[in-house]
Amino acid sequence: MFVAARNIAKSWLLVLALAALFGLIGWALGGARLASIFVFCALLLAAGAYWTFDRVVLGMLGARELPLGEAPLLHSTAERLAAHAGIVKPRLYLIPDGLPIAAATGRGIRSSALAVSTGCVAACTPAELEGVMAHEIAHVRLHDVQVQTAASVAAAVLLETSRIGGFLERALLFVLGPVAAACVHLLVSPKREFAADRLAAKLCGSPHGLADALTRMEQAAELIEFEGSPATEPLFTINPFAERGLGALFVTHPPVAERVRRLRELDSAWRGRTHDEAVA
Repeated sequence: MFVAARNIAKSWLLVLALAALFGLIGWALGGARLASIFVFCALLLAAGAYWTFDRVVLGMLGARELPLGEAPLLHSTAERLAAHAGIVKPRLYLIPDGLPIAAATGRGIRSSALAVSTGCVAACTPAELEGVMAHEIAHVRLHDVQVQTAASVAAAVLLETSRIGGFLERALLFVLGPVAAACVHLLVSPKREFAADRLAAKLCGSPHGLADALTRMEQAAELIEFEGSPATEPLFTINPFAERGLGALFVTHPPVAERVRRLRELDSAWRGRTHDEAVA
């Protein structure tokens, strides 16, 4: 699949770029010998990031692992969707937030995590919840999670770096905020959401559960303020942050209305129907 291959290529390019950067620094400081040491350190850093960034993201979200006995329906739904997608069942986590939202992270199709909020579990119908979970599992299947996770953690580190500036914090944020946003936009394309929506509809056998969930999430986001780092925006099903201030820099999701329209049109029986007929 082209999307998955592109994301794998992006992941390797990130590793190569990191090694090249460290190598150049080492060469400038001490020639070829030091450059080789710096490249080795860069590869170790990349390996450490690969194995730990998913846990870093889950910690940023304040998520806790969801035991099988606490949510057997969610686990059975995740297992069924993962089997259809051809991936290992992701670990399930719960985000303690009233906004209906979900996110995925991980190292790929063999090791991933899917987090849903308490608001998502409480507010979404079974079909909507299935659609949301299918969307996040689609991101895993398409290898989006590696790139999204790396971009979010790198951007979050840059934003947090501004806090060490003391009285220079505002000036550092003014500089590092756009740099962090540029890193995210360079790595994460809004088109990934359309691809994940299409695959989610296929996994569910219908596009309407996810379409209804997206509409519900957007309406809830207008009423409930979401607390968190704007750098985590690429991880979520929709953009949960208000599009102003720092949050406006990190918007990587296409408009929900466009996503819903494309999802509805995947159902040939729905095409050409008026809004009133569709609601009826």
